[in-house]
Amino acid sequence: MYNKFTEFLADKKSICVIQAENPDGDSLGSAIALDYLLDEKDVSLYCPIDIPKYLHYFSDWSRVSSEFDYKADGYIIVDTAATVLLSKLLDDTAIRNRLYSAPVFVIDHHETEDDLDFPHESIIEIRPAAAEVIFEIAKANNIPISKPAAEALMQGITSDTLGLTSMSVTARTFEVMAELSSYGAEIGVLEEKRREYMKKSPRIFEYKAELIKRSEFYLDGELVTVLIPWEDIEEYSDEYNPNVLILEELRMVEGVKVAVAIKTYPDGKVTGKIRCFGDAEIADKIAGYFGGGGHPFAAGFRTYDTTYEDVVKDLVKLVPELIKNYNKEKVC
Repeated sequence: MYNKFTEFLADKKSICVIQAENPDGDSLGSAIALDYLLDEKDVSLYCPIDIPKYLHYFSDWSRVSSEFDYKADGYIIVDTAATVLLSKLLDDTAIRNRLYSAPVFVIDHHETEDDLDFPHESIIEIRPAAAEVIFEIAKANNIPISKPAAEALMQGITSDTLGLTSMSVTARTFEVMAELSSYGAEIGVLEEKRREYMKKSPRIFEYKAELIKRSEFYLDGELVTVLIPWEDIEEYSDEYNPNVLILEELRMVEGVKVAVAIKTYPDGKVTGKIRCFGDAEIADKIAGYFGGGGHPFAAGFRTYDTTYEDVVKDLVKLVPELIKNYNKEKVC
C-alpha cells in the first residue's frame, strides 16, 4: 500500500503540500517533514491562513506560505480528507480547478470518511497522528529520514497525542517515537521549546479565566460547552488558540465526559472542537451529527446558518443517547 506514494511522486519534479484551514501541530509537522523527506523535489508548503503564533515553536513554520503554487506537478494534502476542512481552498475557483485537473495525494489518520470529490489517491490509516502515517510511508519506501524531518514528525505526533497521553496512542506510537529518537530528534529539547512558546501573557491568562467563567454545564455536569465569539477570535486567536486554553482545563473537572468549545463567525458559520473523556468515546459521533468528524476522543465540526444556542440544544439531546448507545456496545 505504501508504495502508492512513491509511484505518485515518480514523474513529478515539484510538489505542493497543503494543510487545511485549521492548521495544528500535526498538520504543520507533517508538512514540514515532507519538505525534508522530499528533498530531491521542489517542494512548497501551503496553508490558506497564516500559521498562528502558538505554532511558532516549530523551527520551520515560516516555510509555509499562504500563496498557492498553481504550477506544481502534484499536490499532497495532509491531515484531512474532509471537504469541510478545505472549504477555503474549494471556494477559490482557481484553486478548485487546479485540484480537479492536477494529480492529488491525500495522507490522513482520521476515521472520518473521505468525501473529497476531486480525483485523488490516498493513504488513510486510523492512527494517533498523520505524522505517524508519514513516518510509516517513509520507512516502507526507504526514504532517508534526516534529523529535521524526524524532529518535525516527533512534534506532529506529540502535538496530536497531547504529549503521548491521549487514548489514541498505541504501542506502535512509542516504537515510532523511539525510532525518531534514533534519527536525532530529542523529545526533551523539543518539549522545552514548545513550553517556552506556550507561555501565556498576563492578558491571555486573564482571558483563560474569563473562558472558565463562561463555561456552561449540562446533563448533571457530564456536558460542558463554552462560547468563543468572533470578537474573541479576532482579538486572541493569533496569540493563543482559545480551544487549547479551555478544553484541556475542562477535562480536569470532575464528572465531565464531553467538552465542546464553540466558535461563532459573522457569516453564520459555527465551528466546534470536541473532547471526550472517561467512558464516553463519542466525539466522532457528535461531530458526525453536525457534518464533521474525527476520533472517538477528539473531533470537530463546522456548520452554517445556526447559533451557539441551537448547537447547545442539539448537544443536550444528542449526548445522553450517544453515551447510552456507547455503554450498550461496550457491554456487548
